Amino acid sequence: MTNIFKPDYKQWDGVPTYKIYLLRLLYVLMFLFLGKDAWTFIFTHKGVWDPAEAMNFTVWASYSVLAFFGILRPLKMLPIVMLEILYKTIWLILVAYPLWISNQLAGSPAEGMTFVFALVILPILAMPWKYFLRHYILVFKKNGSQ
Repeated sequence: MTNIFKPDYKQWDGVPTYKIYLLRLLYVLMFLFLGKDAWTFIFTHKGVWDPAEAMNFTVWASYSVLAFFGILRPLKMLPIVMLEILYKTIWLILVAYPLWISNQLAGSPAEGMTFVFALVILPILAMPWKYFLRHYILVFKKNGSQ
């Protein structure tokens, strides 16, 4: 059991097995919750689509499909985890924080989203940061500007 906390160089290129389990859990949650909301809205929509609304829901539906592939290949799909970390953190800084500082967050339309977005701590903890830096950031140094 303690082996799940040790780096697994054979199967996961040095990423501890528990991180793989956390990533898979994260992908499952993305697939189920985001997919349910996005695909339900798409399949039950009637009438003419508002272009911006259609774009939003097709992006989230696509994101849920990518999350499914993350369940199967957790390290290959790390960019969507980074996307989640970035968009939620940026939203918290630009939207929730100013409302909170001015005591306007409670009761605002942003209050519910703030709670959900504050859970960004989960992907931050699940992210294998050394692996991500080595394979997605530092690779540009080695190979030039790709």
